[in-house]
Amino acid sequence: MFEVKNSNKLDSQVYRDSLIIREDVFVKEQGVPIEIEIEGEEGPKYYCGYVDGNFVTCARVKIEDGGVWHIQRVATLKDSRGKGYSSSLLRSIEEDARKAKVPYLTLGAQDTAQDFYKKLGYEVVGEGFLDAEMPHHRMDKKLV
Repeated sequence: MFEVKNSNKLDSQVYRDSLIIREDVFVKEQGVPIEIEIEGEEGPKYYCGYVDGNFVTCARVKIEDGGVWHIQRVATLKDSRGKGYSSSLLRSIEEDARKAKVPYLTLGAQDTAQDFYKKLGYEVVGEGFLDAEMPHHRMDKKLV
């Protein structure tokens, strides 16, 4: 059974589980410096998806000017990819955003992940940019 939990506390299990996923995916697999993956600031909301109590996918959400939710650090453990967990996690975030009357969601997608986000209704906006030396594009999804 898939379950989503969230927290904005750095001492929460959700945050700790998210860091383990992010270190596995971004640091070990993609070579991102660990300093980018550890924030130490309260404020963002951390989401983590669990299957039968085991963490498999995560994301963090920062609230920007105008109440826009900026989704960041979406990651899924290698053995759990292709099973729809990240899609379910993002739908859960979207559901929370709609309840909060958020006008749109935005994220910086690795170019290799654009098709995944397009299937969820996101559209590419603007020019590309580098994040952790990897090509990205901003993608938005209007909710209102």
